[in-house]
Amino acid sequence: MQIHLKTLGCRLNEAELESWAEGFQAKGHHLTDSVENADLLVVNTCAVTQEAVKKSRQIIRRIHRNNNKAKLVVSGCYASLDEKIKQDIPGIDLLINNQQKDQLVDITLNELNFESMPAISTEPGEASIFKRGRNRAFIKVQDGCRYRCTFCIVTVARGEERSRTEADIINDINLFQQQGIQEIVLTGVHLGGYGSEIDSCLYKLIKSILSNTDIPRIRLASLEPWDLPENFFSLFSDARLMPHMHLPLQSGSDSVLKRMARRCKTNDFKKLVQQARNEIPNFNLTTDIIVGFPGETEEEWQESINFIKEISFSHIHIFTYSKRDGTKAATLSNQVDSAIKKQRSKQLHALSNSMRKTELTNNIGTTHAVLWETKNNNAWVGYTENFMRVELNNESATEFENQISKVKITHVSKNAEHCIVELI
Repeated sequence: MQIHLKTLGCRLNEAELESWAEGFQAKGHHLTDSVENADLLVVNTCAVTQEAVKKSRQIIRRIHRNNNKAKLVVSGCYASLDEKIKQDIPGIDLLINNQQKDQLVDITLNELNFESMPAISTEPGEASIFKRGRNRAFIKVQDGCRYRCTFCIVTVARGEERSRTEADIINDINLFQQQGIQEIVLTGVHLGGYGSEIDSCLYKLIKSILSNTDIPRIRLASLEPWDLPENFFSLFSDARLMPHMHLPLQSGSDSVLKRMARRCKTNDFKKLVQQARNEIPNFNLTTDIIVGFPGETEEEWQESINFIKEISFSHIHIFTYSKRDGTKAATLSNQVDSAIKKQRSKQLHALSNSMRKTELTNNIGTTHAVLWETKNNNAWVGYTENFMRVELNNESATEFENQISKVKITHVSKNAEHCIVELI
């Protein structure tokens, strides 16, 4: 059977897609990039914003329209939150909610009566990665979240926290490395909450991965600032743990953070960042900011802007607040006018671009190890240890994909979005 897998949304969705790909192949089925040639279509949806819901619906409709003969399976947060999706969107054969995601392969094959070939039909380690040629794999270590930030619908969609065992995670990492993967990203809905129900924690998991795998590069997905123990940054003394962290701030105003039910005040965040920058060489910090949260006054917005300037991030993932039914924030009074949200978003994008240019410029003359991913025209594109995007102009036929090279940053690109490097 030919299977086409599609996802949108977070890194956790990516990790789940890779797991499904491996599961379907272990049953003797094949993956295809072609929607039209597929016998089975699987869509992993997102619902983090109303725009994500809209895109999820569009993808489901388009993928069915392009191949209405294939069976269509829909999973993910949108599918879990809206029980009417099957009635609203024609063509869906099977809905699988987030609590059943880990059994998606078996449920799909059983419910839709697809036959499975013996596992030996796929040689060990052959093409069990979702997409050939990838050098980075997302490793799902846990699901669900115990916290209830007032803007977040994902915690509702994902349910209670559930952690995988260290042994299973390490086994996955070693299998990916055998297939040529150079870098893994540990991901989860509440990554910092890993192990809370199995007498473990993220610190122990990372220590175990460092001791029981040889994967060259380990990254961490988004981590809530309040989840990090005092000794957490000592882990980065091992050069295999990449010196980049994505710590969601969401707002630089304490009064807004209180309405969001965030568990970290600005002063706590500042101390955490100072500690990280003191203890981790070449540390790079990125974040999330929500613009126009209900009740956000001009004074609170200026507090936020000033704090963001003080901390300085190399990249900001900017969300313009939109109501999500089922969240407490949707019931709050003083919803911010859309024109004001648009103006503030524009201001923050300009600040973010300026901070990124400053960060890139400050790295001119420094040396890094880069994992090369792809070639655009005559330039190889990759990422440094601290997750700066770089390009290497190379007109020769030298193949760099999935290799790690030492480089020196020479200058910043004209659009100030990445650095240009030369080989050492």
